Amino acid sequence: MCGIAGALDPRADPAAWSGRLGAMARSIAHRGPDDEGIWADPEAGVGLAHRRLAILDLSPLGHQPMVSASGRYVIVFNGEIYNFAELRRELLDAGLATAFRGQSDTEVMLAAMDGWGVERATARFAGIFAFALWDKQERVLFLARDPLGVKPLYYGVSEGVFLFGSELKALRAHPAFFPRIDRAALALYMRHMYVPAPHSIYEGISKLTPGTLARVEALAGGTFRVEPRVFWSARQAFETGMSEPLRMSPEEAVDELEEALRQAVTSQMVSDVPLGAFLSGGIDSSLVVALMQKHSSRPVRTFSIGFDEARYDESPHARRIAAHLGTEHVEQIVRPADCLELLPRLPALWDEPFADSSQLPTFLLSALTRRHVTVSLSGDGGDELFCGYQRYALAHRLWSAMRLLPAGARRGLASVAASLAGRVPAQWPLERLWPRPLVLRGPRDVLDALSGFLGCPDRQTLYRMLVSHWRQPEQLVLGAAEPRTPLDTEPFPQPARDFRESMMFWDIVTYLPDDILTKVDRASMGVGLEARVPLLDHRLVELVARIPLELKVREGEPKWVLRRVLERYVPRALFDRPKVGFGVPIDEWLRGPLRDWAESLLDEGRLAREGFLAPQLVRSTFRQHLEGRRLRHHQLWCVLMFQSWLEQTTGPGNVGPPATP
Repeated sequence: MCGIAGALDPRADPAAWSGRLGAMARSIAHRGPDDEGIWADPEAGVGLAHRRLAILDLSPLGHQPMVSASGRYVIVFNGEIYNFAELRRELLDAGLATAFRGQSDTEVMLAAMDGWGVERATARFAGIFAFALWDKQERVLFLARDPLGVKPLYYGVSEGVFLFGSELKALRAHPAFFPRIDRAALALYMRHMYVPAPHSIYEGISKLTPGTLARVEALAGGTFRVEPRVFWSARQAFETGMSEPLRMSPEEAVDELEEALRQAVTSQMVSDVPLGAFLSGGIDSSLVVALMQKHSSRPVRTFSIGFDEARYDESPHARRIAAHLGTEHVEQIVRPADCLELLPRLPALWDEPFADSSQLPTFLLSALTRRHVTVSLSGDGGDELFCGYQRYALAHRLWSAMRLLPAGARRGLASVAASLAGRVPAQWPLERLWPRPLVLRGPRDVLDALSGFLGCPDRQTLYRMLVSHWRQPEQLVLGAAEPRTPLDTEPFPQPARDFRESMMFWDIVTYLPDDILTKVDRASMGVGLEARVPLLDHRLVELVARIPLELKVREGEPKWVLRRVLERYVPRALFDRPKVGFGVPIDEWLRGPLRDWAESLLDEGRLAREGFLAPQLVRSTFRQHLEGRRLRHHQLWCVLMFQSWLEQTTGPGNVGPPATP
């Protein structure tokens, strides 16, 4: 795994390229601590920068930027191509390549582009990747991002220069970078707790969407033509899968899935450096580790963290799984002080506002793992692919019940629930009555949520409400007009018959790349660790899309088919328990050890001077949480992470002055 950056700037001073590219590369040195490389063609107005984390072919033959054998293409590449050995043999057998200098997947990528062309070659890559490729012959830049969006890539134009990079800090390192905060993107962030692609927190800067290859060409007058083309579509994969489901018995489906999982896991165990795995003790990570152990000649190295708070601690479960499988297990107990000490580093690590509080333990787990290995496999993607989240079942039951009521009756009940929310007692334990992922505290929260549910006219609106933290972010972000996103404009995939199928699809194209995978990428790359996600091999995703829902959820049991595979390696008693999640008690910390920090960032005068957020709304929300009248830590964490990010990034050359609301 690495970091990439670069620019198209036909008007640049030839003497300036080396210094500017070097600054961009150094800003993301944490992504590639082993080597640095820059390449520029001042006459063509293009420069590429690379920071290397050496995983395959540790020799100088893996150095980047790398030029193809024909001399036509130059590439900087972040990621791994898991089928590179297969492609290498195919290119040699077809006579499209005569020899290879080294053993890197990067060299195979370039040979494939020489032999098949850029678009066809990119569609053949199975892996996690973001790359920039300069075509010397056509004087065109190509940018690409892997099918599921595991690896990040930002791009945009600032001051007449086209910039790109693995992280925003690489763009900020260029002297032409001077955008403003995008209030529309800020509103989206407050709704989702992340800035969804293709938006970024800055005006004029975008994220390349997953499965996309963009062709970039410099035009006259400092303008650029960007033509994105989709080479892999999650929508197409799911629509094809639902139209052509697997026609086999449950036992045959388990066999088929096990073989596909075996291929995905073993292909991602290829490494020239020490390799291990995250192990939470849940179904997904346990299955990945079980398959790794089966196909390893030595004990797999596994890593987990635990918590002092029992309701968040899964380390005993991970320990039992590790003992059963015979792994070499390392764990660490995380205490509140560990997380609090990390807070000042979060804005620089995530580089734009990001408010999934599990970012804290994810980084600490990555740091623990990096002390022992350089590559780690994870179980991310299992919940989205196999209907594992409790909210899927909750929303399905809610929508099934709501459909029985006329729209007018639903609106009336929503109004009654909203009215009652302000009159009932503030405290009432509901932990056994309500699914924990919604984190409800008492009847006021229940009635507030119920009024929102009942007010949804269709299932797409209900899904959007379920994933919203601030339901009306335009009231919070001054001067913002929240843009429409695919969640508003595009229908659920056809022929989705069940609400759960629709929710899984939308999570895979939104929440998974923009939250889960962003969290893991920044946490792992922040310590120079490569994190691989075998469950998100796009070939496996295509197979899982064909598995009927009744095999993913059977007799009320989520992840049924995945559990049956795991039972072949681990006794059911070791993993059959309610899902805990990977969180920290932010709600309690905001009333305790984080209160002074939060008070400083949420000071009403400060908010008014900055001019981005409505001070009175923020303060009233904070008071509700402190007094226990509402559980508002998710909304507050979104605000606090923005405020903390703003504090660290505001300054000349970083963020333009706030626009007048």
